[in-house]
Amino acid sequence: QVRLVESGGGLVQAGGSLRLSCAASGSISSINVMGWYRQGPRKQRELVATLTSGGSPNYRDSMKGRFTISRDNAKNTVYLQMNSLRPEDTAVYYCNAETRGVVYWGRGTQVTVSS
Repeated sequence: QVRLVESGGGLVQAGGSLRLSCAASGSISSINVMGWYRQGPRKQRELVATLTSGGSPNYRDSMKGRFTISRDNAKNTVYLQMNSLRPEDTAVYYCNAETRGVVYWGRGTQVTVSS
């Protein structure tokens, strides 16, 4: 079992920045990939960025250059640094952990970008 707890969401003006955190606990060693997804109003959940256990990042094209995924292994935490935020980035952001055969999700953190 893996437990994921997100934090760091909030209200920010367009052009601003936020850093999301995802603290993982439980069977940490079983995690192959961790990532961030988001679901905007009346939209499907979509990939934002992922990070493999080997440290390889992957980003949705529209996030490249604005968002950065990173991790602190000592704290079992994955971060998503979001810069140059736009109103269309408004969404609930979910942390995700993939193990062999099981995918875990956090409860999400709301990010609202005002114009």
